[in-house]
Amino acid sequence: MDWLYSLFVEPTALQAIVVLSLISAIGLGLGKVHIWGVSLGVTFVFFAGILAGHFGLKIDAGMLNYAESFGLVIFVYALGLQVGPGFFSSFRSGGLTLNMLGVAVVLVGTLFTLVGSCVLGISLPDMVGILCGATTNTPALGAAQQTLKQLGMDASGPALGCAVTYPLGVVGVILAILLLRKFLTRPQDLQEKEKEDVNKPYIAAFQVHNPAIFDKNIREIGELHYAKFVISRLWRNGKVTIPTSDTIIHEGDRLLVITSEKAAPTLTVLFGEQEHTDWNKEDIDWNAIDSQLISQRIVVTRPELNGKKLGSLHLRNSYGVNITRIYRSGVQLLATAGLRLQLGDRLTVVGEAAALHNVEKVLGNAVKSLKEPNLVAVFIGIVLGLMVGAIPIFLPGMSSPVKLGLAGGPIIVGILIGTFGPRLHMITYTTRSANLMLRSLGLSLYLACLGLDAGEHFFETVFRPEGLLWIGTGFILTLVPVLLVGAIAFKSLKVDFGSAMGMLCGSMANPMALNYANDIIPGDHPSVAYATVYPLCMFLRVIIAQLVLMFML
Repeated sequence: MDWLYSLFVEPTALQAIVVLSLISAIGLGLGKVHIWGVSLGVTFVFFAGILAGHFGLKIDAGMLNYAESFGLVIFVYALGLQVGPGFFSSFRSGGLTLNMLGVAVVLVGTLFTLVGSCVLGISLPDMVGILCGATTNTPALGAAQQTLKQLGMDASGPALGCAVTYPLGVVGVILAILLLRKFLTRPQDLQEKEKEDVNKPYIAAFQVHNPAIFDKNIREIGELHYAKFVISRLWRNGKVTIPTSDTIIHEGDRLLVITSEKAAPTLTVLFGEQEHTDWNKEDIDWNAIDSQLISQRIVVTRPELNGKKLGSLHLRNSYGVNITRIYRSGVQLLATAGLRLQLGDRLTVVGEAAALHNVEKVLGNAVKSLKEPNLVAVFIGIVLGLMVGAIPIFLPGMSSPVKLGLAGGPIIVGILIGTFGPRLHMITYTTRSANLMLRSLGLSLYLACLGLDAGEHFFETVFRPEGLLWIGTGFILTLVPVLLVGAIAFKSLKVDFGSAMGMLCGSMANPMALNYANDIIPGDHPSVAYATVYPLCMFLRVIIAQLVLMFML
């Protein structure tokens, strides 16, 4: 049985792989269990590691440090790639209000952390760990630990603080939603309300009766109006055609136009008359309407098109087709000439069968190629992220420079590459499943190491007066900022209840609470608000965790 002993107990590289894999497998299995409809998911890996560490299971310290660091880097970089495409666009329109409210949740929690450390006598590193657990934010914990290691200090305290407060951090946001719902809402506040989506294309039909546009081509007409629109089809004398930018518009022409719903009334003035047919129903058979034209969805898979403007391809004039809509990450976009294409975009193309076949050659439409992850971009991004994280930043009043470290550098580079990579013709596309695999693998590895390291002193910390103080403090850090900002958002700023609750879940990085909010609130407002504030709040928590320790210690 010596081989079995060496496999599980003797500190070798092989033993480290076996132990971490076993902890991850057990934790992920337990994470599928729901208690009262709530599950801790991948976080159970953390507690499985704590239990293993408590019973004396150990791995080589060097291997532990390597696996923990590598897992953290993979997780935060993949996270940055995921949130990057929507990071800067989330500040537009109503997203600015939601993001500012999310930032308020982060800042109120940070302020309470600093005050609590002074009043309660809890050391600042331990208090930061308590905050990470109270906000269910393991990337921030990783950033805090890396900062403490840079400062030459013990990094185990934050892990213990996070471990003892994490469970109530999950439950606390759900409890806050319950309290806000019970004491602040009326029945009509929970009803689904229509919310304008400026990106969603709206299809309308117009008849040309405005003499100002008679005998002008489509390019000239487009210059007369500020609204963005695409003329998809033209009916004239009983025949339907695909208009080009040089097509001349005559009196009595019928036009099928793709635009935004907000722009439809002003386009009625431009063209003359809007028809009352509803062209936005899901069950419309476009191919049956146009006997000689077909509609087909074509996927952009040619790498050289990544980052190019749609108008630069001249598809309409060259092939006699029209791009009516573009689907990107589940969102419909208006197919304007200035829209930059990304690998994986799905274009709805209308035209004759032979023309669509030629357009397929231009765009690629090789869906299988998208299933192969572009690992070159991943590894280059990780290297760049580590380089950014290692740059010393000298700030006034500090004797030693600040570094973004293993957590801050990769997440910033991930966000930047995810946002601007296509414009630089970088192929950053990864399928949703591939990105989820990277994040889950990295987070599982990181949490297994974190739990194994913290497990030796976990229970003796919990079952002492300081442990109960930590748990109570963490619960306050969860509940009070959420209730305070939630009440202001809903009552003072008149944010609808679904969006307010999604904003709170996103600012606390709590997908379990989001699932609960989606169950009790109709519509997708909670999910949309969650996705709007999550990138900025996640980024802020990672950076603030480092800055607090660097400036205050």
